[in-house]
This record gives sequence, C-alpha cells and structure tokens, in this order.
Amino acid sequence: MKVVASISQGLEKEGAQELIELGAHAVKASRRHILFEADMACLYRVHLRSRLSFRFLREICRFPCHGPHELYSRVQSEIDWENWLTPQKSFRVDVTGFGEGLSHTHFTALQVKNAIVDLQRERWGLRSRIDLNNPDICFHLHLASNQAFLSVDGSNSSLHKRGYRPAVGIAPIKENLAAGLMRMTGWDGTKNLVDPLCGSGTFLIEAVSILFGIPSGIHRQFLFKNWPDFDISLWDSELKIAKKLKNFDNKLPKIIGCEVDEKIANCAIQNIKDADLEDYIEIINSPFQEYQLPTGLGLLVCNPPYGKRIGDENLLPNLYKELGNYCKNQASGWDLWLLNGNPNLSKYLGMKANKRFQVNNGAIDCRWLNYQIK
Repeated sequence: MKVVASISQGLEKEGAQELIELGAHAVKASRRHILFEADMACLYRVHLRSRLSFRFLREICRFPCHGPHELYSRVQSEIDWENWLTPQKSFRVDVTGFGEGLSHTHFTALQVKNAIVDLQRERWGLRSRIDLNNPDICFHLHLASNQAFLSVDGSNSSLHKRGYRPAVGIAPIKENLAAGLMRMTGWDGTKNLVDPLCGSGTFLIEAVSILFGIPSGIHRQFLFKNWPDFDISLWDSELKIAKKLKNFDNKLPKIIGCEVDEKIANCAIQNIKDADLEDYIEIINSPFQEYQLPTGLGLLVCNPPYGKRIGDENLLPNLYKELGNYCKNQASGWDLWLLNGNPNLSKYLGMKANKRFQVNNGAIDCRWLNYQIK
C-alpha cells in the first residue's frame, strides 16, 4: 500500500532512514512528507515504533478533481463504502491542499462528508455520525494539481504525543522533533548527556527512549483497528515484538537536566517517572551555571529561549553569553548541540558552529547548531 508520513521540516532525511530501518520500501522524502510503500505488518510497525513522524496516511484511492461537483461524485463512486464505512461507524474528514472551486478546507471537507452520508442514506436509510474528537474512521483528503488523494489516518491524534508528558513547561519542544534532533547528534549512550536548560525534559527522555528501543506507540489506541482489513493476528505479532525490544542498560553514563524553575523541574521529574526512566535520568533544580559537569566527555543539548514564544529578546543575550562561557570553561572536549530560532542571539555564545541544519520548530525557522568546544 502507498503511505505518506508527515514530519517536521528538516527531519525528512532522518525520518526516511528510520522508516527504512522499520521495513518501509520505495522511501522518498519530500518537504515535510515522506512517501513510502508498506505491507500491513510494516504499517503496524511504524505506528508502534516510529519516533519522528506526526502521522501515517494510507492511500485508499486517487482521482481527478476539477471542482466540487466532481469531488462529490468521485467520492461516492471510487470507494467501496459498504466495506469502509457502515452507518454504525462514526467518521471525521480532514483536508489539506486546494483545487478548482475548493479554496477553503472546511467547505471541501463538507463536500466529502455530504457525498458519504448522502450515499449512505440512499443505500441504507441511515447515515454515520460525525465525531471530530474520537471517530471510528478518520479520512484525509489532499488536493494538488487537479488530483484528489483520499487516505485513512491510522491514528486519531498526532503521534508526537507519547503519553508520558501531561506536564509541560513553557513552549515545550515536541517529542518527535526532539527525537529527530537527538538522532542527528549520533549520541549512542557511551558519553555523558546534559541539557543545561532542560524544561520538561523532552530531549533527555527521547534520547534514552531511542537508546533503549522503547516503542513510542505502545500505549496508544489506533484507528486502523477499525479498518475492514485489520489483521488482529498480525497486529498481536508486531505488538509482541515491540514489547520485547526494550533493552534497559544499567551501565549508562550520566544523563542530567538542569532547570532553574522549581515548578518546571518538578514537571520534568514527573514526565521522567511517567516514561519509566527515573533510574536513568536525573533532574537538578538549579541554574546550569552552578552545576559541575560530570567527569569524562559528553554532549550538551539544549533548546534555549529565543524571544519568539518565551523570553524577552533584549534580556536573552546575557543568557547566551553565560552559556558560551560555561561551555568554554567547563566543557572542553565536549560537543554542544543547540536549537536556535534567532541568529541575533546565537552570536553571543562566542563560538563558531561546526555544523548547522535547518529545521522547523512549529512555525519557527530554526537551526540545529553543533559546536565542538575547545
């Protein structure tokens, strides 16, 4: 089957590699999306174990679309609705893209919904209920170049939500972005890992979860269980394999986060407990300036404020200066990886980046910067 993964801009290469590792075929990365082919076992596997993608959409049909009337008639004729959606099941329609006479996603979704329920009334005298929050089936229509692509979403909500983070700091980094950025560092658990501005602890939790092979979707409920071709024996097999993947290692180096705000530090501690990683990650409620780095080499990773969602930009240069001085005085031989959404601030570190990668943190254009600290 043809599948599309949605992903943060800048993580496409890492996301494609992750999908290949999980058994995907014909993998092709494009801006914010990865196209691939998968059998049913692979589709279940990526839902369970991928840490980088937001969602996976399985294409069920594609057809020409030159306006609302053609969209309405094609939706009715191109899909086996007796198989995919009986009146007893609820559904939702999500829309992306635009076409002729279809410039508003809400109107487009309404056309798809009307086509489905009108056909149901005609055939059965009954219609499915719309459920925006917890549908049995979630359809996704994408319009581009006078073509319509109708897919089903394997999950009701974004896969970045792991379930361990009800407690968040201010402007937290999404789990899948943190996972992708950690993959880019190449951290393999042989060196210390410290986040001097750890917030809700997401970088550290994702790093250790990747290292241990903890499946990201192990506790999630998936919508593909409501698809007509759901294979419970295949699903049980993939679930069993995923549960056996956890490879806890008690010989890890120091993995530590510093957070000056007591309330946010407590949130991070709770998140780590909810992720069952309290034996491996330590949170210290103090300014990083007062923390003595552990002996040996390691990585510093952080997402400092850049004055877009939090922080007064006029007050932030001093934070960056102090971080740069801390690195030069305390972390010789270490690597610093820093997510920066404001180039006017990163210059205050007083260091030259060795590598830089363009990534998006939500709507903010950022750079994932690597500094080799001398």
